[in-house]
Amino acid sequence: MRNYLAVLNRELKSYFSSPIAYVVIAMFLIIAGIFYYLIVTNFVQYCMQADMQAQYYRMAPRNMNVNMMAIRPILHNLSLFYIFFLPLITMRLFAEEKKSGTIELLLTSPITNSQTILGKFSAAALLSLIMLLFTALNVLLLFFYGKPEIGPILTGYLGLFLLGLSYIAFGVFFSTITDNQIIAAAITYMFILFFWAIGWVSGAVNPAVGKVLANFSLIEHFDDFAKGVLDTKHVVFYLSFITAGLFLSYVSIESAKWRGR
Repeated sequence: MRNYLAVLNRELKSYFSSPIAYVVIAMFLIIAGIFYYLIVTNFVQYCMQADMQAQYYRMAPRNMNVNMMAIRPILHNLSLFYIFFLPLITMRLFAEEKKSGTIELLLTSPITNSQTILGKFSAAALLSLIMLLFTALNVLLLFFYGKPEIGPILTGYLGLFLLGLSYIAFGVFFSTITDNQIIAAAITYMFILFFWAIGWVSGAVNPAVGKVLANFSLIEHFDDFAKGVLDTKHVVFYLSFITAGLFLSYVSIESAKWRGR
């Protein structure tokens, strides 16, 4: 545990002692804030128009579902933005060690490969959690415009966190196979987009094949979280995806160790 915490602390210091964490968080929040503003503005305008129509026709005002009309689109936008920002967090985790030659020190140190991988993974996970918590402040403002259900919000953010961990796990793996951070980020982008896109392809192929493809789609499993549905099937999928990424990272580091690099 001490070695794991040492790696975690080292990685967190590395993030925040350089501009990368601040730039990634700032850009993520700016883009998320812009789309949040657009979604909420459209929602408020729609509510005002509905109230005016209700007054004109002397009808009871319509009950606007803020969860469905505002929060759900916000959650889906955040899941999309994660694709572009999380690889920037993971690209340096091992690629930088290889580039600088410090990977040899890691491979020969008393710290096990599992502790190293989990420490680096946890540091990136904490950074992604910080990003999410900042966006949650925006969502809390919606309580001034309606009465959102807190359950779907919590479920949606749980889904976002698990989705982010899935991205990070394979971002760590791709960072172990190259010493070039740009290549590591690019491969991670392509990998995530592939498992994102198969959800769209599933609707355009044979139903039996489409069902199989949908089961491997990262976004298809997130949809229920965004709707406020907590299904253990989706939780198990993400945990399995995360485990697979970390296991491949371990195999990659072990193979490098045996090759003497």
